[in-house]
Amino acid sequence: MEIEFLSDCKDKVEDVADMIYKEFVKTSSSEMTYEDVIKFFSSVKSDSLPITLIAMEEEGCLGTVSIFENDLKVRPDYKPWLASLYVKPEYRSRSVGRKLMKKVIDVTGDLGFEYLYLRTEDAAEYYLSLGWEYVESAMDENSEETHVFKVRC
Repeated sequence: MEIEFLSDCKDKVEDVADMIYKEFVKTSSSEMTYEDVIKFFSSVKSDSLPITLIAMEEEGCLGTVSIFENDLKVRPDYKPWLASLYVKPEYRSRSVGRKLMKKVIDVTGDLGFEYLYLRTEDAAEYYLSLGWEYVESAMDENSEETHVFKVRC
């Protein structure tokens, strides 16, 4: 398995957009369209935010993760954020998510950041088991409770 920058694999933009749209956008109150998601992922970079990474094998894209400047509007002082971590169901339990996270932490450190943040509503135990440090619980822009974690880069 290789972890690549999406900006170097433009032919995978639709694969990533499809995963993220179905998993995160379509199930939320977001007004983004599928075309908006494609446009966003078409403009990601490898040396400045936003950045998207993909896990690749011969059979294609297994999963993805991004680094955003902010993923929780009520906490603008925390930056940057791990966002949109997704692994296709058939590739779970193969450490794809862990490898994507390790690479995203390395990339964030290479950009000069000391910490990387993330938010989760239902996977706190998972991130704690991977060494992430609990920061706080906060109400997001939709008045839903979310848990904030950080890890040193």
